Amino acid sequence: MILIVDDRPENILPLKKILELHNFKTESAESGEEALKKVLKTSYSVIILDVQMPGMDGFEVAEAIAGFGKAKDTPIIFLSAVNTEKRFITRGYTSGGIDYLTKPVDPDILLLKVKTLHRLFEQQQELKTIQESLRKEINIRKHAQEELATRMHELRFILESLPQIAFTIRMDGKIEFVNEHWFQYSHNTDQFPEIHPDDHLYDRWDYHFEYGLEFSGEARLRHLETGEYKYFLLKIIPVHQNGVIVRWVGTFTDIHQQKMANELLEHKVALRTRELLDKNTELETTNHELQQFAWVVSHDLKEPLRKIQTFSHLIKDKYLTGNDEAVSYLDRSINSSARMSRLISDLLDYSRLSVTAHFQPTDLNALLDDLLQDFDETIREKNAVIHRDKLPVIDTIPSQIRQVFQNLISNALKFSKTDVAPEISIHCDIIADKDVEGEPAPDGSFCRIVIADNGIGFDEKFLDRIFVIFQRLNNLSIYEGTGIGLAIAKKIMDKHNGLISAQSVENEGSRFILVLPLVQEEALAEVKSEN
Repeated sequence: MILIVDDRPENILPLKKILELHNFKTESAESGEEALKKVLKTSYSVIILDVQMPGMDGFEVAEAIAGFGKAKDTPIIFLSAVNTEKRFITRGYTSGGIDYLTKPVDPDILLLKVKTLHRLFEQQQELKTIQESLRKEINIRKHAQEELATRMHELRFILESLPQIAFTIRMDGKIEFVNEHWFQYSHNTDQFPEIHPDDHLYDRWDYHFEYGLEFSGEARLRHLETGEYKYFLLKIIPVHQNGVIVRWVGTFTDIHQQKMANELLEHKVALRTRELLDKNTELETTNHELQQFAWVVSHDLKEPLRKIQTFSHLIKDKYLTGNDEAVSYLDRSINSSARMSRLISDLLDYSRLSVTAHFQPTDLNALLDDLLQDFDETIREKNAVIHRDKLPVIDTIPSQIRQVFQNLISNALKFSKTDVAPEISIHCDIIADKDVEGEPAPDGSFCRIVIADNGIGFDEKFLDRIFVIFQRLNNLSIYEGTGIGLAIAKKIMDKHNGLISAQSVENEGSRFILVLPLVQEEALAEVKSEN
């Protein structure tokens, strides 16, 4: 923007036309006072100022403009048709003018001067902008340096207060600062403390430093005074500023006591493991011997019992006909020997559960078909009714899982009401979790089998006793049994990584609930993860 100041409009108009033809924006003022008001509001690149004006002349206006901080550097060209003497020209320059032209003015010369001064003004404004930007940048850098110095002071204070050996590393890899603990293991800051010859910790640091990665590792440092090596944990982390690493901070933490304690603990664990392995081998040998002993004892005990039963039956049939009292006593002896035989058989079955066996896919439907054939006679005698769901194929030890079903169905038939035909239902669901109350899930990993009956039931307050060996809830004179059957079932279910539970109300029947994994490998993996 160019300001033309002249008290005569006819002088202003041609100048405006010439300048606007060359794409200059112009404004005009017809007095010195009006010019000063406009200068206060607007920045101009050039002021063309007439010298001879009523009121304030051009020299006075120029001097006033020079006093304005905002406009003092604005270039002024004086125009004069009257004051052409040397003293007036001198005053024009001393009052702040850049040039002094006398009228009539050559338009081309004036235009060249305006263009030059306008370009200089623009360059001057650009320089001012650059200077201001540089000044701000300098202030920002100065503030950042002050803040960095403060943070470094705080960092060094913190590092000095640490119980560990602490240090910082510059970006050129040189050690920048160390705390007092450093000098217990190193004489100077030119290199890291000496480590044990068998440790190669520092070799890996170069790679982490090159790629800006956090570094940690263990090493033994040599104490300068004692020469003793102690275990330390070295940790070096990069410090970022505006996304760029500016330095590294590291610590050596004394872990010697923990390391020694761990080594001692590992040694004790190794010794204890060897002892346990030896004991385990000894137990396996003893267990095998006990199994052999149980089989031998079972055979040796059953043989005299069979003779007692045989000879008792002979005496009863040959010599006691008509002697009801003697027959009653002998029947008691025969029944007792039969119970003894069953007890020996059940104990032998219980001991055999310790023998290692392998799981295999088992069709529970086929297993149940075969088992129910063994109960055909009892089922017919008692008019029992059995309802069955289709059962899945799962991983089991067939002989053992058959014994579980056998014991539960046998109990359902045995503990039936005297005046009510037994009714047994076998229901199956696939469930997601190993839980007797688990929700059905078609893609679950477990099956829940419920064997329910309408028998005499039991009081649930005795639930924790029914799976314990030799525990009985019923009268021995009314219901046969050794109190081992459910204990065997519990042990088999544990061996199958499953669950067994029961629900019952006296005289309203019982529900025995089995939860078994479909695939034993998945069940074993789940057990390991829980442990």
